[in-house]
Parts: sequence; C-alpha cells; structure tokens
Amino acid sequence: MKGDAPINCSEFILVTDPDAHGDITAQGGSSQSESLECLAMTLTGLSPLSIGHTGSVWAVKILPEQGLMLTGSADKTIKLWKAGRCERTFTGHEDCVRGFAVVNDQEFLSCSNDSSIRRWLVTGECLEVYYGHTNFIYTLAVFPNGQDFISAGEDRSLRIWKKGECCQTLRLPAQSVWCCCILDNGDVVAGASDGVIRVFTESEDRMASAEDLQAFEDELSKATISSKTGELGDIKIEELPGREHLLEPGTREGQTRLIKDGEKVEAFQWSISDGRWIKIGDVVGSSGGTQNTSGKVLYEGKEFDFVFTIDVNEGGPSLKLPYNVTDDPWLTAHNFLQKNDLSPMFLDQVANFIIENTKGVTLGSETGHSDPFTGANRYVPSVAEGGSPAAADPFTGSSAYFSNAHHSTSTQSKNIYFPKTDAVTFDQANTTQILAKMKELNRGAPDDHRLTDDAIQKLEKLLSAVTGLSHAETPAAEQIDLLWKTTYWPEDIVFPALDILRLAIRHPVVNEQLCHEDVRVQFCNHLLNLMNPQGKAANQMLVLRTLCNCFAAKRGQELLMSLRETVMSRAMELKGVCNKNVHIALATLVLNFAGSLYPVPDLEGKAQCLSVASMLLETVQDKEAVFRLLVALGTTVTNDATAKGLARSLGVKSQIAKYASVSDPAKLAECCRLLLDEL
Repeated sequence: MKGDAPINCSEFILVTDPDAHGDITAQGGSSQSESLECLAMTLTGLSPLSIGHTGSVWAVKILPEQGLMLTGSADKTIKLWKAGRCERTFTGHEDCVRGFAVVNDQEFLSCSNDSSIRRWLVTGECLEVYYGHTNFIYTLAVFPNGQDFISAGEDRSLRIWKKGECCQTLRLPAQSVWCCCILDNGDVVAGASDGVIRVFTESEDRMASAEDLQAFEDELSKATISSKTGELGDIKIEELPGREHLLEPGTREGQTRLIKDGEKVEAFQWSISDGRWIKIGDVVGSSGGTQNTSGKVLYEGKEFDFVFTIDVNEGGPSLKLPYNVTDDPWLTAHNFLQKNDLSPMFLDQVANFIIENTKGVTLGSETGHSDPFTGANRYVPSVAEGGSPAAADPFTGSSAYFSNAHHSTSTQSKNIYFPKTDAVTFDQANTTQILAKMKELNRGAPDDHRLTDDAIQKLEKLLSAVTGLSHAETPAAEQIDLLWKTTYWPEDIVFPALDILRLAIRHPVVNEQLCHEDVRVQFCNHLLNLMNPQGKAANQMLVLRTLCNCFAAKRGQELLMSLRETVMSRAMELKGVCNKNVHIALATLVLNFAGSLYPVPDLEGKAQCLSVASMLLETVQDKEAVFRLLVALGTTVTNDATAKGLARSLGVKSQIAKYASVSDPAKLAECCRLLLDEL
C-alpha cells in the first residue's frame, strides 16, 4: 500500500494547551503497570525451550487473548508466545522489527527498520503491507475504530493512515519521532528526539492559536535535512528548479519538492487541506558532489554507493534499487525482484541495468539511463501489445472492469453489474515478448526439458492460432501435447509456458483436448500443484488466470464445475499471498463459478461461493478484486431467496456496507448499493 495517497480525511493540527488532555504521561498508567507486571511474570516463567529469537528483542506486546504475547527482534522475525512457549514465527520483514499495535483479537500491526508496516492475522497470514515512510519506523498506534492507525519514525514524520492509505504526513522539527499514541478524545501525541511532546487534533476547539501554528511552521522551516536521506534521494543542485516551481500544485498529500534558492536548497511539502507548499527545512550536504566526495547514499537506514529509481509501471509508484559496487549485481537483482514481488523474468534486464549504470557513473549525473523494465526486451505476463502493464485490468487494459452494458440515462440506475453469467477471461498478451522469453529461458533449461528449434516453431504456430494472429491455422494435437509437456518445466522458468497455456485454453480445440474426461484429472492436479502457496507469485497468478479462462469453452466449464469444491478450496490457500494480481485472479475465479452456478439449483455450490467470497472480503484490499467479489455475491443471490438468506446469515451486508461510501472507483459504491438493495 503506497503512502501519501490523496485520501479524504480530517486534518490533524497542533495543540498547545496541555490542560485539554490532563497528564498525558499518567494517562492509562495503571493499566500499563498491570501489563508490565503481567509481562514480567510471564518472562520469569519461561523455559529454555521458549528461547526462540537469535537477535536482540526490540518489541513486546500483550495480545487480548489471555496468555498470548508477541515479540519482535533484530533477527527480522515476529514470534507468538503462549504460556512461555513459542507457538508461531512470522516472517516477512527484511530488517529489525521495532513495534506492534493490536488491531483486534485476531489482527495486529508491526513496523520495522525496513520502512514497512504489515497487518497480520495471529494465525500467521500477512494481510497487507503498507509503504509510506522512507526510513526506520519505530512506533504504531491504532484508532478506536480498529482500522485506522498512526506511525512514526526516523524520517521525521508522524503519518496518519485511514482506509489503508496514508492520508496525512506531519513533519516534525526533529531528527527522529520515537513514540506516538492516541488519546481517548482522538487526539494524536508524538514524542521526538528534540525532547518535545506535541499533540495534534482534528477538533477546532482544541487547535492551537494562529500565532502558535505559525511559530511551529517557522520552527519546521528552520530545520535541516541531510541530502542523503532516503526520502530526498540524490541531489544535483544545478538541476533543481527555482521558486517558480512552487506555483504548480502538488499531486498528493505529503509530496516533497526541492527548490533552489541561490546556493541554498529548501525542502517543501504539499498540504492538500491548505492547498499550498509548506517549507519543512533546508537541505544540507547538497553541493552536487560525486560519489567520491559526497560519501554514500542512505536508504532505509543503510549506506549504498547507488540508489536507482525504477519506474515499473507508467503512472505507478517508483521503486528504489540500492546497490554497492562490492555487491553481486545478479544477487542484488534477484533480491530486488523478490522484495517487490516482481517476476523473475526481469532478472537479466535488472542485472544488466546495474552493470551498465555502475561503470564509473557519478550519482545523479545521468538522465538518460534506460529503465530495465521499459526497454525493448520488456515482457510481463499478460501485458497487451501496446504497453499495458501487467497490473492493468485484463479486460480494458486500464485497471478497470466494466460490464458490456451501458449506464442507464434514467433517474433510477439500472443494474449493469449482476448477474454476470458470461465468463470473465484474461485475454491480453504480447505474444512477441512471451516467445522471446521462452527462447531465452529454453537456452538455460535442463537437458531433459530443453526444446528443439522445431518445437519452438510449433509453439509459435500454436500461439498464433489461439490469439487470432493466424486465422488459417487450427491448433494441432501435436502442438497442444508439446505445450502441455512444457508446463512441466522447472518452477522458476515455467511462467512463459503457463502464459501460453492461459491464452490457449480459451480456444475450443485446446479446451476440448486438455479438459477431456480422459486427461482432465491430470490436467487439473498439475495446475493445482503449480498453485502452491509457497511457490512463485507469477505461477500462482498465471494458474489462476488459466483456470478462469477454462470457463471460456464448454468442456473446461464442465471440468471445473465437476471439481468445484477441490479447486476453490485449493485456490483459497492463496488468500494470504500479498499480491494484488493474485487477488484479482482469485476473485475472478469465484465470479466465474458464481456465473456458472446462476442457472443451476445447486445450493451447496452457491453456499461455497458465498462463503469463499465472504472470507476473501476480509482479506483482500485491492478495489478491483473487491468489486469482482461483490459481483460474484450479487450473481449468487439474484433470484434465489435461499441464497439471499444464507448470505445474510454470513454477515455479508456489513462487509458490503463498508465499501458503499468509496468514491473511486464509482462502480464499487454503485455495485454495493445495488447489492444491499438485493439483500
């Protein structure tokens, strides 16, 4: 989840009257003492078997359930303890775990030196990852609603998170913000390294006077910011714009802009509520020196010789690629792809990008670097020719799915969303790049899997036939058998074959051959094995998309309907995977099952669809995935009183209602309203 997003939320303003809150230090002191006493008793009773961390323990939190405790460590893990014994280990953070906040009796938040915040289930699943901070995060606190929260850290900021997005960034005139909490009246308190406790409020009655607010802003503007902080990147002073650049409005809350004023560099932050740029300090060490004269670049609390900015998708968030000249470029590329949940298909491009751009290059001196993801050899599974990114929606190429029907022009909106009975498929592809990647990986494939040139040509003809590029061609049985054998390539290189299978299975001839009753069990079992929750995210996504595309023809639909219970149960094992594209494909699979069940009096099948959709709504955060799940619910309950009653008993109305006020995309709120009316 990207920080600093333009979310509507009330703004927190500085408070200067301490009497409005009483003794902040003493507030809640009794319960805190009891918690510490309880913790001490638990720790003294630990047995040798309970010693689980291999590094210093930085964070401890007692959970609501009696006897449960969380610990976070420099070994990058979180451990759940019960009665003095380690019950479970959580992995995901890439640096020290610094703090916790309890969301409810089943969920908690963690923060880390890796600049991320994670939401977890106590059962071990990571529900969401939030990004916004640019340095160590030390502390968290949750609002009484159990969903929104605040965080603070080494980047001098206190951040307000609402509906999963960072809606406000409060900069403080201090090096670090060490701690924060939320008072009973909803005000936010932050303690910083300058020895000052500051209180921020949404209530106009408690806001500081205009003079005090101006004094705080003046104090903030006099602060100094190192040019080597991760939030500012590398600075070359002669290339910075002047103050006229401040006439242009910012694009998001907390956006930072650097301005050259003579020989000085100033940092400004955009405030959506004020509609203006606010100075947050002067940048020091911004002489534009080279790598040799300016030292290393600080990123996420560590020093690097280079920190490249990589734009994966046009208009999407940029990613940082840190690198030291002593590092192995291939290992660095591998770690970068894994950290950002990108496909291993980019390994060559990223590694070569590092090699080419670290040959004596001075930081910030080049503006023409070729991004490894947007060069001529770019290939992303399911990217359309013409450049639509993989994250774009497969139906429209622009991150949105709409029904083929048009909106009604009457005063009463027509339901264009459900029931959705025709299959939703993933059709877009860049066939040239798929084949290029297959040929590339084939050269390094094990001997018993390597394809001959003739075999590659047969797959090329098959791909042309199933994508309509060759209208005269019909897929041959030999070509289909060859494709099926290629899907048994090793897990780390099989994704181009799965991408071809995803496209081919829509064709009636391929669908008939692979989903025929003689081979369908083998076909389905192989795909489900490739969908292993511990496997590659690219494979998981492509298998789910292949299953969705099976519904495009009669034989595939019959196969999946006959194995519905098994397929949906295995697919649900991926609900804890923190990947947007996996969640969208998973939601689409549920939607296609719902569409196939619509005309059938199969209460058991509809009950499974309702149950799965309800469970996924508790997990997925992506709005497109949520929208498809809502359409699946609507399709399942339409014209079926029994299904409606079952949906109500599952509590889906409350799950639906929380999206009714979402303004973007508008289709989400409209679908919610129609679904609530249906129920």
